[in-house]
Amino acid sequence: MPDLFSPYTLKGVTLRNRTVMSPMTMYNSVDGQLDDYHVSYLGARAAGGFALVFGEQMAITPEGRTTTSCGGIWKDSQIEGHARVCKIIERMGAVPAIQLGHTGRKGSELPPHRGVNANGSKKQLPPDHPDGWTCLAPSAIPYGSGGHIYPVHALTVEEIKGLHQSYADAAVRALAAGYKWLELHFAHGYLGASFFSPLANKRSDQYGGSVANRARFHLEAIDAVRAVWPEKYPLTMRLGVDDLNPAGTQFDDAVEAIKMMKAHGLDLADLSLGFNTDEMIDSPMKNVGFMVERAHRVRSEVGIAVATSWNLGVPQNADRYIRQELIDLVMLGRPALANPHWPVWAARELGYGSPFSLVQSDWRWWLENFRGHAPSIGWPEVQPLQAPDQARKAA
Repeated sequence: MPDLFSPYTLKGVTLRNRTVMSPMTMYNSVDGQLDDYHVSYLGARAAGGFALVFGEQMAITPEGRTTTSCGGIWKDSQIEGHARVCKIIERMGAVPAIQLGHTGRKGSELPPHRGVNANGSKKQLPPDHPDGWTCLAPSAIPYGSGGHIYPVHALTVEEIKGLHQSYADAAVRALAAGYKWLELHFAHGYLGASFFSPLANKRSDQYGGSVANRARFHLEAIDAVRAVWPEKYPLTMRLGVDDLNPAGTQFDDAVEAIKMMKAHGLDLADLSLGFNTDEMIDSPMKNVGFMVERAHRVRSEVGIAVATSWNLGVPQNADRYIRQELIDLVMLGRPALANPHWPVWAARELGYGSPFSLVQSDWRWWLENFRGHAPSIGWPEVQPLQAPDQARKAA
């Protein structure tokens, strides 16, 4: 039976455990470049025991970013920064992973920690702003919420083909940088997610209407990347499988689409919500592991490996989902930001025999030896639980 700390192999890549540092947008890039910030931040998560480490979604074109402070891999000069990140992740014992994406009609934003823009909107900047641009979408329908009110450009078929080539070109650069796992971000209301959602996609050509047509953007992107990405390395997708709105993406449709994607070479489905509208019915955002049930259904019905995130930061829950074989990998975003050594902490909480075995051998040696006073390294001893009568006597 697998557990949270058992190895996991997909294609030619073996992960040392089942914990994944999920992509998190950090708003710390200039011209899409990765630098010392990213080397330090992502290297720390690899050093902390995560098995697979993603940076943020990397834009395949400049207008594919969320903000002008976001990372990308749309030109060769960006490869060097990515290569530095890959080297530190591997040196710390983890596998470097990249997520490629295009934010579509949710781009041209102001970094959220910078407050509101001049128009009082919390997010989107107008196209004529120095840090703004006209967003791209399957149909000329702005997102609407969060200040996303500016006109968007409906992509032509020729432009769609160009974007698929951009995905492939970015994959070639990712391989040159040293990544060994590639994910496409088609969730969270970004471009791929909007093509699949009837809320955003009103096209009447081969990219709109039926499930097969709405999934065509995804399938052609997989084909383009698979043609240049080695078979020995996993190709995965974060997919928005439900808009939680009767007019949007429906989960049953997503299951059918994933079957098609598997036939086109998808190795793992990373399930999330569509977020193509803020008008979600019975939002589960505060519920523990609310995507696990959907992920397990995909795993069972499609016969494909699955991962998911959302409220999995309690070790006992994450471990249980792996032991019950509901999911294959646990994606952790905010928990990884809060605690770069989350896997080591989780191992201790779960009573794993050697928590420090999750970090590289030199650190492990120091942490497991010469501990005259056990708590002196900031690692308090776990006191055995006492029965109520024993606790009263001790008092």
